[in-house]
Amino acid sequence: MDKGSGDPPGGKVRFPGSDGSSVPFEVYSSKEIYDLEQERIFRGPTWNYLALEAELPEPGDFKSTYVGDTPVVVTRTPEGDFAAWVNRCAHRGAIVCREKRGNAKSHACIYHQWSYNARGDLEGVPFRRGVQGVAGMPGSFDLKQNGLRKLRVASYKGLLFASFSDDTAPLADYLGERMLPGIDRIFHKPIEFLGATRQYIHGNWKLYMENVRDGYHASLLHTFHATFNLVRSNQKARVIGDTSDLHTCGDLFITPDPSGASDYKDIATFKDKLSLEYPEIVENRQEFEELVANHLQCIFPQLVIMQIQNVLAVRQVLPKAPDEFELIFHFFGYADDSPEMRRHRVTQMNLVGAAGLISMEDGTAIELVQDGIKSGPAGHSIALMGLDAAEEDQERVPMAENHIRRFWRGYQRLMGF
Repeated sequence: MDKGSGDPPGGKVRFPGSDGSSVPFEVYSSKEIYDLEQERIFRGPTWNYLALEAELPEPGDFKSTYVGDTPVVVTRTPEGDFAAWVNRCAHRGAIVCREKRGNAKSHACIYHQWSYNARGDLEGVPFRRGVQGVAGMPGSFDLKQNGLRKLRVASYKGLLFASFSDDTAPLADYLGERMLPGIDRIFHKPIEFLGATRQYIHGNWKLYMENVRDGYHASLLHTFHATFNLVRSNQKARVIGDTSDLHTCGDLFITPDPSGASDYKDIATFKDKLSLEYPEIVENRQEFEELVANHLQCIFPQLVIMQIQNVLAVRQVLPKAPDEFELIFHFFGYADDSPEMRRHRVTQMNLVGAAGLISMEDGTAIELVQDGIKSGPAGHSIALMGLDAAEEDQERVPMAENHIRRFWRGYQRLMGF
């Protein structure tokens, strides 16, 4: 493909402009574009989130996951560092590791029992020398040259990432100096992994990465936000983008509201007959210097670092098809949590996830978009809120869509559109 043409392979899709304010609907549904994303984004010069180090505390601990739609395994090696490899046998291409997580010194393919160590090196081939010295592997066969495909692995503050590309910048440089303070704030002391929830959404993965950058919808779509005055338009906000246009960090601060959310009384999502049997579920117990109610930090392409009240999690987005992705919430607490704080965190986990009191509508909204654009005449979305506002205003007003525009500018550059 001629990258300068703006045309994806086999198609005539063009972005209406370069500022990210308009996106052709085909980008959410084209199989050709989805396949190109796997090559240029997920197997390209990016770092993809794999796991929390706290998920793999012991040598031999492993976790099966994906980079884009490529199956990979991340392990803690006997030496205590980390390795990641494509979960595909070097012999015939079968999946090697079939468990989601566990502990093992080695991994063997069920098909022909080729076995690999924690680093993905080939260690054993049954009947390598044949039977009675006949019909074995050729003398030129080298175990060292037939291991599993390895990825670069790097860690920052206990977050494990992998990259297929040798050209990807060092992880801290990729994250960028504007993003590091937000990560440092959440991961300022040791954590403990508390578990995960998984959800399949019938929509394009980019719709979710737009959604978490979108402060416009938060108090309009979510009944829980509007009714219990958790998110509103007059809250103090801070939204920071990085110089690469790939990553975003957004904070909503606890802000007094003498009006009692009167701005939302006439909005359809406000339900005045709803009440809380357990008011503590929305209580923010201060544990950071800044009084942040919501922290959502998006690291391109598929990671969201989250604090909502006292819930701490990283969200991982795994593309499965042009119109399907898996969303995983990995919850954690701090190692020095008191038993009371730990119970509070676990209780507040009910706010988020597939059936979360706050976030249950997100999947539905994404699927409504996917259903609306999958057929019919060509069209495009628009993200114009705050387009003419000064930069400082765009970074303090949560409903501005400048960080959706940033996402698409970075996306277009990586894709060569």
